[in-house]
Amino acid sequence: MIPKDPAVLLSFVNTKLRDEYPSLAELCAALDADETVLRDTLAALRYEYDAGRNRFV
Repeated sequence: MIPKDPAVLLSFVNTKLRDEYPSLAELCAALDADETVLRDTLAALRYEYDAGRNRFV
């Protein structure tokens, strides 16, 4: 289950990316999440996905 609260979502996603998934695309596929919605939700907090670091910064 993916958290709905944006701040909790940020922590959840970055932890999953660090520990389990080599890319955002793979995380979204495994969790059946919409990548655009995820990016937009975190963009509202001024976080963007950095593929080189494999995390939202």
